[in-house]
Amino acid sequence: MTGLGTMINSAAIVAGGLIGHVAGRFFRQDQQEALHKACGISVLFIAMAGAMQGMLHIDGGRILSGKSMLVVLCLALGTVVGEMIGIEKGFERFGEWLKVRSGNSGDKQFVNAFVTASLTVCIGAMAVVGAIQDGISGDYSTLAVKAVLDFIIIAVMTSSLGKGAIFSAIPVLIFEGIITLLARLVSPVMTETAVAYLSLIGSVLIFCVGVNLVWGKKVRVANMLPALLFAVLAAYLPWSF
Repeated sequence: MTGLGTMINSAAIVAGGLIGHVAGRFFRQDQQEALHKACGISVLFIAMAGAMQGMLHIDGGRILSGKSMLVVLCLALGTVVGEMIGIEKGFERFGEWLKVRSGNSGDKQFVNAFVTASLTVCIGAMAVVGAIQDGISGDYSTLAVKAVLDFIIIAVMTSSLGKGAIFSAIPVLIFEGIITLLARLVSPVMTETAVAYLSLIGSVLIFCVGVNLVWGKKVRVANMLPALLFAVLAAYLPWSF
């Protein structure tokens, strides 16, 4: 069944969020803050592992780094475009609308939880590749694996940040659903190099999410999202990074 992977992923996020919401009631404020920091540190290390996998390679027994210019150019160009469009404000406006419509007007952390969780579970190659596989062949295995990871991440985020994290299922449903429907058009574009570049830049953006979790919001990550598009476009340049 085409689209089953997206539905499984979205349902896993909701289930993880509900469990996290119930579990969060048993933690004191200081314990929730500690869990918040622990979640941020976990995200940082997951992101660093993904980024290093994309930037490091072994040559003659030596560990060498590369693709630094790719990271700099994609992030710089992507941030300029994102700031001009105002993607972060769009996310926040949608979060404010959800807060009111869901009856959570008194939750001061709702928008922050929604935006942070949405960026964490939407950014990355697994969402794109998994949705393409689901749309073309009905293979939802990649999204099923992602669903397990998202279940855990959202459960922890909801415990520490609040109910807003549960609603990250909506952007995931929209994002992965659109890619699934357009899979046959998107698939030829996502070459092996394009997926590798996307994974690298996605890991860097997730690292920025971790920075915001640990040290408070310092980076407007949503405004950096166009960097993912530039990462894919970079795969078609006549030179390699």
